[in-house]
Amino acid sequence: MERRKFFKSLFLGGLGATVSPILKAAPSLVTEDIKPETNIKDALAIPRNASSMPGKYPGKVVRVNHSSVIVDGKPSEEIVYDMLKESMLQLTGETDLNKAWLQFVDEKDIIGLKVNPVAGKLLTTSHALTQAVVKQLEEAGILRENMVIWDRREMQLHETGYTEENYPGITITGTECEDAAGSYYNNEGKLYSEERIDKDHYLYADVEMEYDAYTMPFMVNGGKYSYFTKICTQKVTKIINLPVLKNAGSSVTLCMKNLAFGSITNTARLHKDLWHETSAYACAFPPLRDKVVLNIVDGLIGCFEGGPSANPQFICNYNTLLAGSDPVAVDRIGHDIVIAKRIEEGIQTEDKAGALKFMNMAQELNLGVANKDRINLTEINLA
Repeated sequence: MERRKFFKSLFLGGLGATVSPILKAAPSLVTEDIKPETNIKDALAIPRNASSMPGKYPGKVVRVNHSSVIVDGKPSEEIVYDMLKESMLQLTGETDLNKAWLQFVDEKDIIGLKVNPVAGKLLTTSHALTQAVVKQLEEAGILRENMVIWDRREMQLHETGYTEENYPGITITGTECEDAAGSYYNNEGKLYSEERIDKDHYLYADVEMEYDAYTMPFMVNGGKYSYFTKICTQKVTKIINLPVLKNAGSSVTLCMKNLAFGSITNTARLHKDLWHETSAYACAFPPLRDKVVLNIVDGLIGCFEGGPSANPQFICNYNTLLAGSDPVAVDRIGHDIVIAKRIEEGIQTEDKAGALKFMNMAQELNLGVANKDRINLTEINLA
């Protein structure tokens, strides 16, 4: 099976202080007896820090629209820069763009830009947005050598244009990787990727799946443990999350899904029965919970059906960016955008019950605000 078709079939198989403490939530989606069993309670026992989700602005989301941002089928770099600038100023309340960025990062940080290239060139995190982020970080005094563009699969980064040629001086890396000859294994028959995972940090779930020789390089390990990448645990000190505005069935795959399934190994086993749980639970562990300081959803070009893969007939221009430190609140607003489009296109007639499950779980885990009535949305139309 070709690599792109393999990933398509795999993904289609599944689908702070201002947040109420977990123990007060009722009924509980998390602390009840979980089937299958997970180690989420281990995450809850680890102390939080000042950077922990939902970050500096719980429940706050900025949406910036520009009806002419797509020019000849591609986002305009100049317009995207302005949209991002407005997003940062509105989110932070600053009048100086550099000061806005420095609320989240500083020159001592190693900053990971978590992009999403899984759907290929048709629907990756746009280079217009990524380049705008890089440029504004540089203007704020962050060196390119302190930036890391990353995702789970290094080969997909390269396939979608995340290369040294396009991003000179910036590290481009992934967990799953291959050598120059296209092999995933070294001379001893060991996966190169095994050196890039941290077995001290993991999501345990009492469910397994058998992987064949073709699939294993994309899973890294089998069994009941999904290990976090060393990119999160050791390499970067802060993470800026740059997902794409896409559907996943009648739900969405935005901030939390991009982080969770992009940061751990052995995920195929989690797609069917633990899709919602994994999207929330992985984000509750320190490698993500304490390092993700900003989420900027690329809604310039997205999809409303067939996601997270890219099917041309379902790709559309949303002409928007969503920004916030709170990944749950951003996902909640993004969800409404995608579902409205699905209803407009006649794919569904109403928001489906259970589509918000992972967001409600994340709220209970103190990762952000899922209750729409408690979300402060600012919407700006630049054109």
